[in-house]
Amino acid sequence: MYYTRKIDSFLEEWLKMPSRLPLIVRGARQVGKTASVMQFAERHYEHVVSVNFVTEPRYRQIIEYGYSPASIIKHITRIDPSQTFVPGKTLVFFDEIQACPDVTTSLKFFKLDGRYDVICSGSLLGIQYQRIESCSVGYKLDYTMRSLDFEEYLWSLGYPKELADDMLSHLWSLTPFSQGEMATYTGHFMDYLLLGGMPAVVADFHESGTFSRTGLLQQQLLLDYQEDIQKYAEGLDKARILEVFNQIAPQLAKENKKFQWSRLGRNARAKDYAGCVEWLLDAGVISICHGLNAPELPLKGNYDPSRFKLYMADTSMLLAMLDEEDRQDFRQNRNLGIYKGALYENILAEALTKGGYDLYYYRREDSSLEQDFFVRTAQELLPVEVKAGNNTAKSMRTLIASPAYPAIRHGLKFAMANLGQQNEITTLPLFTAFLLKRYLAGR
Repeated sequence: MYYTRKIDSFLEEWLKMPSRLPLIVRGARQVGKTASVMQFAERHYEHVVSVNFVTEPRYRQIIEYGYSPASIIKHITRIDPSQTFVPGKTLVFFDEIQACPDVTTSLKFFKLDGRYDVICSGSLLGIQYQRIESCSVGYKLDYTMRSLDFEEYLWSLGYPKELADDMLSHLWSLTPFSQGEMATYTGHFMDYLLLGGMPAVVADFHESGTFSRTGLLQQQLLLDYQEDIQKYAEGLDKARILEVFNQIAPQLAKENKKFQWSRLGRNARAKDYAGCVEWLLDAGVISICHGLNAPELPLKGNYDPSRFKLYMADTSMLLAMLDEEDRQDFRQNRNLGIYKGALYENILAEALTKGGYDLYYYRREDSSLEQDFFVRTAQELLPVEVKAGNNTAKSMRTLIASPAYPAIRHGLKFAMANLGQQNEITTLPLFTAFLLKRYLAGR
């Protein structure tokens, strides 16, 4: 069964563009890229030529004699004579391009030719994407696809898109949700956290009505990520990228969650792991939260590149990295407090990233002042944090009260609690984090 995704609307808009650029849909494996593209293609094109470079490696030969559409079409039809190319009515879909990244050199020529629309999709592209960017600059459009966010999960349950508008009306008016609404939405949100946003896991849950296979599927996906790192990373970077990847959960378990190279080994240094974090970022597997030099605007350019925290792009993958005892505690008791707040932070980091935000935090080394995240509006800088309950946001209050930070006048706290307002701090239910950008735009 196909679940409605936010990329669906983007693809419809792309189709309306009078001069469409070839499209590259990026994202981690299993987030639903192929299903979304094929669902769109079959609805709008009479002919769909789908080339998968992983499941059908013979297609990697199609660029051996050049990158012109004529040459590529010739070799595709030589491999499979049933493929049909009709100008103006055909979509060419190059899938799993990480196995044949040089095919993107042809995008310029397909664009100049103009007879066929082209969409590419790839997982675990890593540093190979630098090659893709250089060979198709100016002749492609990028879209980053992630696993289902909570809104998409609610759609998979049958909730209408208008539900977001109803939630927003609560947030804007600070009208608390009813007890029944809180119980319902919080229950769905806890299910979503356990399942994660990978479509195959969500589909298995909907079809079986149980969580019995959830852990197994997530563990297999984690193994697949590790296998893909070994497969697509180049040279000695393979082992180092794996080291960084496997250290994410243990480092988030620390009180100070800043990523520390020294924990990878006694003599480990940042220069030895150059490019490893970027590879995982390009692969769509992780998110990076930069440490600000000071909690002030602008955010970009105001951070120390050597200070950062790493989160998993899908919180369920962080759960899969935990010890079995911790996973069982969460499954049975829905205990989000395990791992010293790492799960709460990862949940909010995931929601912010999927909402289009870059991640920034601030930690003052000579005191206990630490702020989880920041977002900005046109008027101000907003500290944002996540709490297990409705407890005090001490660091946030300090920042708001300090005359040293005039851009900080209010704060937002997400919690497993109802809406509330206390002085300059607004409390929002954690299940509404996906609405943050729309909430701030209409506030």
